[in-house]
Amino acid sequence: MTNLTISLDENLVKQARIKAIQEGTSLSAKVREMLAAYVRQDMPAAPAVIPKLPTGGSGGLQPGIDPCSNRSMFDAMDAAEYKFRA
Repeated sequence: MTNLTISLDENLVKQARIKAIQEGTSLSAKVREMLAAYVRQDMPAAPAVIPKLPTGGSGGLQPGIDPCSNRSMFDAMDAAEYKFRA
């Protein structure tokens, strides 16, 4: 890590340290977090990746996948992703 010297109002620093402690973190961590957010604001957002679900011959979901069950859908996506990568 690189050290950075900045000039800030003493009272502001005291208040910020107290707030950081109340949040269970440090002022340095909060400054790193805010600086990273500042840098990211100009970066384009990554495009959303829509996972493919395994389908049967008729175009619907393969047998055994329950579209009303999140767990069933996640398991199917994980299995399909592994199958297509291999």
